[in-house]
Amino acid sequence: MYQNYSSFSCFDSNDLIDSKIKEACGVFGIFSPPGEEAAPSIYYGLSALQHRGQEACGIAVSDTSGPLGNISFHKDLGLVSEVFREDTLRQLHGNIGIGHVRYSTTGASTAENAQPLVLKYLKGTLALAHNGNLTNTASLREELERQGALFHTTTDSEIIAHYIARERPNTTCVEEAVKRTISKIQGAYALVISSPRKLIGVRDPFGLKPLCLGKRGDTWMLASESCAFSALDAEFVRDIHPGEIVTITQDGIFSDCSCSQEKHAHCIFEYIYFSRLDSIVDGIRIYDARIRAGAALAASYPVDADIVTGVPDSGIPSAIGYAQASGIPFIPAFYKNSYVGRTFIKPTQKERESAVHLKLNVLDSVVKGKRIVLIDDSIVRGTTIAGLIQMLKKAGALSVHVRISSPPFLYPCYFGTDVPSNRQLIAHLHTQEEICHMIGADSLGYLKLEDLQKMVGNLPLCKACFDNQYPCPIPDSLSGTEF
Repeated sequence: MYQNYSSFSCFDSNDLIDSKIKEACGVFGIFSPPGEEAAPSIYYGLSALQHRGQEACGIAVSDTSGPLGNISFHKDLGLVSEVFREDTLRQLHGNIGIGHVRYSTTGASTAENAQPLVLKYLKGTLALAHNGNLTNTASLREELERQGALFHTTTDSEIIAHYIARERPNTTCVEEAVKRTISKIQGAYALVISSPRKLIGVRDPFGLKPLCLGKRGDTWMLASESCAFSALDAEFVRDIHPGEIVTITQDGIFSDCSCSQEKHAHCIFEYIYFSRLDSIVDGIRIYDARIRAGAALAASYPVDADIVTGVPDSGIPSAIGYAQASGIPFIPAFYKNSYVGRTFIKPTQKERESAVHLKLNVLDSVVKGKRIVLIDDSIVRGTTIAGLIQMLKKAGALSVHVRISSPPFLYPCYFGTDVPSNRQLIAHLHTQEEICHMIGADSLGYLKLEDLQKMVGNLPLCKACFDNQYPCPIPDSLSGTEF
């Protein structure tokens, strides 16, 4: 019945390098005074958001004092530092612009699907960047195609851009076209939109995806996370409210909350894993939330041990919280080589195993002869944690007690988080006791579902990947879909 690490049918050493749940992307927007260049600031903002997507990135800028319709952009596959060199940035002129870092959950990982999307249409130009995932993509795309729309990408983001462009000629301003589009789309979205004279930010009515407002002097910024403002020495002003449309022009900033609703559902995984430790999301400091998760684990699953350690980097804050609550000392047990490329892939299994040890290695003197509590943020397929347990025991650990700062993944996500289908989720297929044996742990404990609120207080949450309670109806056509 039970399997150990060596008999994992799904095991591949590549899983140890990059097997975490992925976010869809990160967005950034800026409105600077005329004469200032926006592209360098967007570059640094996107670099601070790189953890949200590493497949592709792009920047689009325009000059508010130039002719209507002026826009320049560049986007491609790769990291921000790979796609944008100094000479590339020098060619992007304008004081207003948006940027995007992408990880694909819908649409293939191709250069065509990189964002921002840039449209030239009857009313001029429009640039759009989107974080999230729509749940009614299929019906909207069919409607647009029947009306003659041509699609150049396979992303749901292009559907949003098409609707805004279609509605704009029938409205007095682009904000009204955005509002009409919001009435059509369903699901999760944080949008930054640039027209020749305006920067617009939009957050879905549930607040599933984060978006916030920042300021530096006379410059306004929008970003998926507040850490992007820190990179630019800007002030975090506030979160964009669920359902809010924020418009920034030379005349100031304007807010429209007419699309808001009472029911909110903020994605719990922003607090468990996605957001950077130094970010504040909807009033919650991410570092503090993860410390509280570790403390809850210590209360629910105490154990006699010598040290507490965390899987770099995502498991470390919760490990500190566990150590503080339990009185067991926190000691780093792994060395992480930050200079190994994200796609360090070798053609043979032996070479792949070498790549694992280049990425992450055990500090033998720390773990030898010790009983260890090992903290990580999640178990998806089980291969990552199994490999780490094997490495610890090979280095002389007497026992390894695994504690996970999230409940078991049981259900797919339809809102832009790359949770695999049920048949790939180890917790959907096996009991907790079975998983403990399969990964080679001496004991296993997950954060209890009811303890999620301890991380974020009274903030309303979407935790459907754990409890199957989605904040809005999921179309039958999506059920079972693998993103």
